[in-house]
Amino acid sequence: MSDATHGPDNLTGITPDTGLKIGKSDKDGPMLAADGTPLKTSLNRALRRQKRRALMLIAPLLLFILLTFIYPIGEMLFRSVENQIVGDTLPRTVRVLADWNPDETEVPGPAVFSALAKDMTVASEEKNHTRLGSRLNYEVSGISSLFRKTGRNVDDIGENYTEQFVALDPAWEDPQTFVDIFAGPRWVEANAAYDGEGRRPTFRLAEGVGEVLPQTASIYRDFARVVQVEDDDNPAEEEPWNSVYLALYEDLRDGAAIPADFPHAALLTAAQAAVPNFATTNLQAAFVDMDKDWTDREVWRTIQTYSAPYTTGYFLNAADLQLTPDGIAWRPENERVYITLFVRTLIMSTAITVACILLGYPIGWLLANLPSRQANLLMILVLLPFWTSLLVRTSAWKVLLQDQGVINDLLVWIGFVSDGNRLALINNATGTIIAMTHILLPFMILPLYSVMKTIPPSYLRAAKSLGATNWTAFWRVYFPQSVPGIGAGSILVFILAIGYYITPEIVGGTKGVFISNRIAYHISTSLNWGLAAALGAILLVIVMAFYWAYDRIVGIDNVKLGG
Repeated sequence: MSDATHGPDNLTGITPDTGLKIGKSDKDGPMLAADGTPLKTSLNRALRRQKRRALMLIAPLLLFILLTFIYPIGEMLFRSVENQIVGDTLPRTVRVLADWNPDETEVPGPAVFSALAKDMTVASEEKNHTRLGSRLNYEVSGISSLFRKTGRNVDDIGENYTEQFVALDPAWEDPQTFVDIFAGPRWVEANAAYDGEGRRPTFRLAEGVGEVLPQTASIYRDFARVVQVEDDDNPAEEEPWNSVYLALYEDLRDGAAIPADFPHAALLTAAQAAVPNFATTNLQAAFVDMDKDWTDREVWRTIQTYSAPYTTGYFLNAADLQLTPDGIAWRPENERVYITLFVRTLIMSTAITVACILLGYPIGWLLANLPSRQANLLMILVLLPFWTSLLVRTSAWKVLLQDQGVINDLLVWIGFVSDGNRLALINNATGTIIAMTHILLPFMILPLYSVMKTIPPSYLRAAKSLGATNWTAFWRVYFPQSVPGIGAGSILVFILAIGYYITPEIVGGTKGVFISNRIAYHISTSLNWGLAAALGAILLVIVMAFYWAYDRIVGIDNVKLGG
């Protein structure tokens, strides 16, 4: 009961409802909250606070996933297009080689070999020439040994010019001469004050020296950097490389304009007057003496083709194609393996998934319909393989499936096959399917069991009471309700199967391995991470395509793990 004074509509004080009305009425302006701010602004502020609190709660998990999952995968996939090693290791060569037309000359001109001499000197000191050779060796066999052999002897190139500069004036043998010419005054001061603690001051070129002696300044800067970083020495105390004298000769030969106030201007002017009489070195012949493959046009075309910082070459190789100087072409027929492996992986993964459905469905039904005591005992047997090492289980199948193994001996004993016609169950697709079906079967049984457990047995009894046969009751009543379990189990088994490589490697031989085996090979053995990343990216796209197709046909919302 309520009256006009004490009813619920006549409460004294401010309530949540009346608080919203304090201030102005709807006619006079926007509705206000209890604190006098507009209601819309107050609600938006509250929503922002809620979102910030929710974000802070999940931020540690997001950060963990980003650092341990997303970033490593992204970094690995980036390797499938990254190709900066050629341009970073041979910057001068790549720049000059861009103007070379392989249709006009068999090999590039002297300027390219001069740039190569300087780049290879730096690369051999930094030990990068072997990495570059390994990268290009993926495209043309033999380049790796070419770069290794050249790296061992490239420091001798330009020695002829070193001797002539020193013979012209002994000052050219003094490292301080080059410091006076090329080093910036701030670096000279900081280097002189360096006491051996911490990092040595980073070398800086003097202002304007790159305009007067561009090639020498560039290679001397690399020399100083390598001496500091790689050798932890003082550039002011180390005699420059022979390639520095080669660059100095070329700058003076090309008519460098030496200002009167330039450091050691008289020394440089005297050297410039003498260089026309220097005995020159045929750089191309010097490289050919190291390895005759430097006259191979395909080597130079490969360097030119793969000089860009990014490449499609890895993805083309993953599809049995190759990027050549003439465009995209098929790889030699005896090297086309990846499309075959992709097709084999998909077919065998599908076969394994189907085998797991056929074997796992009856077991799931049995688990769901047995009394709890027997069902728990059977569940222990299903989970037992998880307590055994994957390697042990796979090795056990190798023993069982071999020609003289247990299975073949049993078949011979019962007379199913003759001793001379034992079944080939190992080192082929059959062995892979058998072993992986056994390993992945629990991943099918568990989703099926969890879904089947939620299907009331009364549904089947009701169908039978209405006249349905056992088959009709199963097919039209029970099976449709178990489809979500089949979907969940199939996704688990298929995705796990498509990425397996240990089991196929042990029992698959040459005809039962998956594409994942090649990915593992390129990561751990050949160290061709770019190709491994490209193969992995293609495999990821294929899996996502199947996932999308499954969602469109069946619907991912229909996948359940029970409940």
